[in-house]
Amino acid sequence: MIFVIVLAAIAFIVLSSTVLKMHPLVGLLLAALGVGVFAGLPIDKLAETIGKGFGELMSKIGLMVILGCVIGAILDKSGAAIKVADVILKLFGEKRPALAMSVIGGIVGIPVFCDSGFIILHKLNQIVAKRIGKPLATIALSLSGGLFATHTLVPPTPGPLSAAGNLGIPDSIGLVILIGLIVSIPSLFLSTWFAGKYAHNLQLVDDAAVEEPKMIDEHLLPPAWKAFMPIVLPILLITLASFAKILHFPEELTRWLNFLGSPLVSFLLAIFFSYSLFPANASQRMMECFKSGIEHCGTTLVLVGAGGAFGAILKETTLKDMVSEWLLHNEMSGAYLLVIAFLIAIFFKTAQGSTTSAMVLTTSILAPLLASLGFVTPVQITLVVMAVGSGAMIVSHTNDAWFWVVSQFTGISAKDTYRTHTVLTGLQGVVSFGATMVLYWILG
Repeated sequence: MIFVIVLAAIAFIVLSSTVLKMHPLVGLLLAALGVGVFAGLPIDKLAETIGKGFGELMSKIGLMVILGCVIGAILDKSGAAIKVADVILKLFGEKRPALAMSVIGGIVGIPVFCDSGFIILHKLNQIVAKRIGKPLATIALSLSGGLFATHTLVPPTPGPLSAAGNLGIPDSIGLVILIGLIVSIPSLFLSTWFAGKYAHNLQLVDDAAVEEPKMIDEHLLPPAWKAFMPIVLPILLITLASFAKILHFPEELTRWLNFLGSPLVSFLLAIFFSYSLFPANASQRMMECFKSGIEHCGTTLVLVGAGGAFGAILKETTLKDMVSEWLLHNEMSGAYLLVIAFLIAIFFKTAQGSTTSAMVLTTSILAPLLASLGFVTPVQITLVVMAVGSGAMIVSHTNDAWFWVVSQFTGISAKDTYRTHTVLTGLQGVVSFGATMVLYWILG
């Protein structure tokens, strides 16, 4: 029964924004209430659970979204985004800007959450699109696809890192990184192709969120190292913090790196050093950046929190226990187990929105069953992580913060975001799972 309830809720979320023309916030909250009522949860606790889910997700990424918006405004108003675009286009050539953005996304998506990476780089999308004369949607979808390709498959992002830990191979993270990179490559190139073919004619909306970037005289642009600093510094600090745990750095060093590499501190440091991008009236110019960045992230924050509220209701249902019981009564092995792992992750991802949560939920179900099903070596278990990560890509829709970050920071309508972003995430998951199965037949 719970499966029918959840599927009906997902269908309602989609139809409420596309057919009924409701605001997505209303659709998500109504769906959350509906699941709670029909699943038999205590009705006197539903409002509290929804509020708690909203607040918990906001506490995790709310400040990150706000500070990321400020960094995007800094890149725009200082001319740093123009300089970064020039450097990237010289490296890749002006004929391959979509590929350039996919590769950048693939690199940034390894240590950084894809939504924060997109927020940091969204001004770069606009500059590259204007410089090359390519549609903004093509460039933005290439970047989002590149970010997503590695975000779910390559540690040290929390999803694959947590999955590896849940399945008992925390000491084989290097192997997970290597195989994850291999599996993510087809998905990365798929995003380039898909963006070029299906996003070039999209009509953008919400002009306030995608305002025309201001062009600055070449001689007034900052030097390359300063221009890259607001992007590279947080990525570098977050990466160092992640690998400090994996490589067992000295305890005191790890503690400091964890502090400096937290999204909040690393973003603040990037903003602090960004004052040097403005040679005159730095304080006034930075104040303008704060005002602009904060104004542009309000709607995204509301929708992100609503997705968290829906996910919180699902966690209170019997969904996880029912899936675990089904697996115990239907033993699977070999490639069949990879297929089941893939399908379970799809269900959790589509139902509750969070890729990381889908991976954690799926691997916590599979962990006690792997040995009895014949998956014992680090390579075999790593392939289970890849199958789960591939399933956790499918699909990003309105209960997922990633959906709204791509939509709101690009100016793509919800309907067109379904047609492009949601479809792309589904195709990426299928392609990544295909690569996983090929590796299983070679290595398994």
